[in-house]
Amino acid sequence: MVGITTIAISFLIMIFIMLLGIPIASVMLVMGVIGGVLAFGWPLLDSTGPVMWSVMNDNLLTAIPLFILLGELMLRSGMADKMYGATALWLNRLPGGLLHTNIGCCAMFAATSGSSVATAATIGTVATPSLNERGYDKAQSLGSIAAGGTLGILIPPSVNLLIYGSLAETSIGQLFVAGILPGLLLVAFFMIWIIINNWNDTSSQIAEVPLSEKLRASTALIPPAIIFLVVMGSIYLGIATPTESAALGVATALVIVGIGGHFSIEFFGRCFIQTARTTGMVLLIVMAAFVLNVTLSLTGVAQTTTNWVTSLGLTATQLLLVLIVFYVLLGMFMDVLSMMVLTIPIAVPVVTAMGIDPVWFGIFIIIMCELGMITPPVGMNLYVVHGVRQDDGPFMDLIRGAFPYVIIMILFVLLLIWFPGIVTWLPRTMYN
Repeated sequence: MVGITTIAISFLIMIFIMLLGIPIASVMLVMGVIGGVLAFGWPLLDSTGPVMWSVMNDNLLTAIPLFILLGELMLRSGMADKMYGATALWLNRLPGGLLHTNIGCCAMFAATSGSSVATAATIGTVATPSLNERGYDKAQSLGSIAAGGTLGILIPPSVNLLIYGSLAETSIGQLFVAGILPGLLLVAFFMIWIIINNWNDTSSQIAEVPLSEKLRASTALIPPAIIFLVVMGSIYLGIATPTESAALGVATALVIVGIGGHFSIEFFGRCFIQTARTTGMVLLIVMAAFVLNVTLSLTGVAQTTTNWVTSLGLTATQLLLVLIVFYVLLGMFMDVLSMMVLTIPIAVPVVTAMGIDPVWFGIFIIIMCELGMITPPVGMNLYVVHGVRQDDGPFMDLIRGAFPYVIIMILFVLLLIWFPGIVTWLPRTMYN
């Protein structure tokens, strides 16, 4: 077994190489092979091929391209535009007006797309013209879109929860169920902040719309609601696995897209090409992570780290507080996938040894990764929203607008530590 000093040095070397811009998949694959060869010699490579083959033949990972395709179909068929307009009619009378629509639409799009970047890009493209036309504060409007976009990896179905479940060998169904209540509460907290921050500002509100018009426009919410019910309902009722539910979701979306008259070679070409690009990137990283995990397992890294953390005498709460600081700092310099595949193989054995529920910890990690998406200098959602805004304003607008949501999410994580039942109650109830 390797020592804790060797583990720390290797971890820092990996982070340094990643910061140089080397692709994360290449870094993990090279480190896994070199580390294994140095520890056990060239015969270790005989086990690398079977690992890569088994990963690529894992039925669970088939859900990743399916959920990515589902998001592409929704994005390019115009569902998001109609969803935004309908939601605005119901929420724009609240203090903050369309800022609530940003959060609400991000939550609804997240419930079918499973991707934070896709959510931020889609809602940002749809929302910014209306926000600019009505003179909303740039920082507030852009910050709400960037923060709302992070809900894409928390509210199920979530590609990142699939990756966590695969790496941590945890039930995907339980993870999906566990993300519902925290996701809805985070939406509520975001909206409460918007109300408080805009309590005396009524300039952005518009005249009340008749109920009949609201109900007529709300028909645009039916297609995403149907897709969500098909995907999540099939999982909750136990009639489909996550992979099968993803396929059902895609089939449902295809029917809706066909009814909407979007069937064309050009339409499907854009959807399939972008899905292939995203899927290739994600699965290459996952495969490299499993190769690295072989080396970590054979060299006893997880056990050494667990013994070292246990020897510190930290309680579970103290350990989680340390991890909050660790992930906040890591999220400033690394993207979500890099953070997950680099830390999950080491962190999960440690926290489970401390008596922490791996399902609860999965939601904890996802929220901390959400933080990384809106913290500079590598906050992906900040750059995505900045790229779709329709003016040449400063990037500082995004940082100022997103900062309050960073504080809210840190406080929310502390709330989950204090009341873990917020995460565990629903999966324990449904899965006994």
